[in-house]
Amino acid sequence: MELAQREAVGAKFSAAAMQRAQALTWDATEKIAALIKPGMRESEAITASKALLGQLGMDRIWHPVLIRFGKNTLRTFSERSDDDPVLGDDDIYFIDIGVVFGAHEGDCGFTRTTGSDPEMQRCADDAKRLFEIVQAHWRTEGVSGQALYDYAKAQAEALGWVLNLDIKGHRVSDFPHAIYKAGRLADLTDTPSGGLWILEIQIAHPTRPFGAFYEDLLV
Repeated sequence: MELAQREAVGAKFSAAAMQRAQALTWDATEKIAALIKPGMRESEAITASKALLGQLGMDRIWHPVLIRFGKNTLRTFSERSDDDPVLGDDDIYFIDIGVVFGAHEGDCGFTRTTGSDPEMQRCADDAKRLFEIVQAHWRTEGVSGQALYDYAKAQAEALGWVLNLDIKGHRVSDFPHAIYKAGRLADLTDTPSGGLWILEIQIAHPTRPFGAFYEDLLV
């Protein structure tokens, strides 16, 4: 498939509207994070998050709200959580939401910690740091999606983490992006354009049962 087909958009698409949707989605994710406290179950966090999103003027949720606690931070989007864990006082979690604002898709995710475990905090911080390193590489080198994730893997290892290559990034646009069948960013043999792809980073601790996640619009 040609890159133009993979990056097709609708007649009402607007780059400014994409940026606005992403900004509103980030704001919503921060509001969700403020709700999450130790002692809460994963399922309770998801229920509270959906209720909050319903109050924020979104058009709709376009992918399920995903919140992972503790060992479930190692699980991918398509995998079910293991049980319904309670968030501990010294723990790690991530949030991933996909929401439509103004007929355009926002999608973001980040990792936070409770307590003061230094490795958990470094993992959460490095997921974002790795995103920024990889995005800067795309900006300066104009590499393909495949090369971008090869670079991400090497950079994750340099930081002491294992990159989950089952998490590959994806398209967004005016809703619904799925009609364009663009495939995954990590499989793209062309250089992705800005403002149309979500770069997803999921890393795992090499020995302990937790990881971290960060995603944002590649711009």
